[in-house]
Amino acid sequence: MDVDEKATRMDTIRGKKDPPGDDDDMDYPNNTSSGMYGAVFNLTTTIVGAGIMALPATMKVLGLIVGMLLIFLMGVISEISLEMLVRFTVLCKASSYGGVVKEALGSPFRIICEVFIVINNAGILVVYLIIIGDVMSGTEQHEGVLGQWFGKGFWDDRAIVIFIVLIMFLAPLCALDRIESLAMTSAASVLLAVLFVIIACFVCLIMLFEGRISMPRLLPDFGSKEAIIDLLVVIPIMSNAYVCHFNAQPIYNELEGRSPKKMNNVGRITTAICVAIYLATAMSGYLLFGSKTEADVLTNFDQPLGIRFSTALNYIIRIGYIFHLILVFPVIHFSLRQNVDALIFSGKKPLTESKTRCLGLTCVLLAFTYIASTLIPTIWVAFKFTGATTAVSLGFTFPALIGLRLNYMGVISLSSRERVLCWAMLILALIVSVVGVGGNLYGLS
Repeated sequence: MDVDEKATRMDTIRGKKDPPGDDDDMDYPNNTSSGMYGAVFNLTTTIVGAGIMALPATMKVLGLIVGMLLIFLMGVISEISLEMLVRFTVLCKASSYGGVVKEALGSPFRIICEVFIVINNAGILVVYLIIIGDVMSGTEQHEGVLGQWFGKGFWDDRAIVIFIVLIMFLAPLCALDRIESLAMTSAASVLLAVLFVIIACFVCLIMLFEGRISMPRLLPDFGSKEAIIDLLVVIPIMSNAYVCHFNAQPIYNELEGRSPKKMNNVGRITTAICVAIYLATAMSGYLLFGSKTEADVLTNFDQPLGIRFSTALNYIIRIGYIFHLILVFPVIHFSLRQNVDALIFSGKKPLTESKTRCLGLTCVLLAFTYIASTLIPTIWVAFKFTGATTAVSLGFTFPALIGLRLNYMGVISLSSRERVLCWAMLILALIVSVVGVGGNLYGLS
């Protein structure tokens, strides 16, 4: 970029800035507003989805000490990057993640960012449907809920089960055109996730007191080539756990009395909730099943655990979490639909003003995720690649690049600490991507 172009870009961004003050309510059209707790529920729901089911399996690879430390550290780093992104987005008066990328890095990077969001979110939705199929219809190693209740038959066919859930539950929720409309369902989904954690921890404590839990691995295993490859592959899955940045701006846009400070409080409360849920789930799931922990730990709950009412508790855990995923699905779908619309129908009127386009995109995206969920074998396959590519880019690479670019342009002045953080996030993202993709490709060979 030459000097004149740089100056023009800088003046454009500066011209969008508010007078001093936190409140920028007048700059975003907003017919309905979401309270702070509604925003917390929506952001928490964005984070705590299917990724939580893969965390016990990461503990099996990383060991309890390293696994718990990484869960905490990734939460802190992700929260820092989220606050930076909110700050830069408000500064640039952008209405979306792609918008702030365009202001700081240019239109080509905006397109790349939105493509990454589409790939990441579509992958997450496919994972949700895979888990629903695993739990309700079973896998080769584990029996599904429908098979346990009614025996084998057409009613527990995986493709049919996923299709029925899609039509009866997911499609009506996905048809809503405002994320604020999902605040109540998001609150219910968080409560269901907490219920899962409470029951899992309760069962784990009982078995621990009865001495029926063997000593878990505390540190990673470096004893074989396979163990090292597993270790490399699991790191992107951990980095994927807190990525919610693509939904930060829609939630901010509909936040009542919005300001960066208030949104930062939303992010901090959300991170604290998610770290607690992740730690409890990862630890209890791994302690319960040890070396037999599956990539999707829900499938482990198909056998009695050896305590009173364990069969009933198993059904509550599995069915409850299926409903949690059903309520999470439309929140992720909302961001997916918005970015697909921005890519294909750039410059058109908003989706909230075009019901036909909104419903059409919803139908196409649901059809795609359904077909993909019937072709991809396990959630591990999906998480390995999205975690090493799109998720780490959205969570770390783009926020860091935006900050460094705006600082270079003179729009903001980053402190030395902030510059170090930006470079650290870029280095982390590069390592995770190279290690993750390399490990995945080697594992497939």
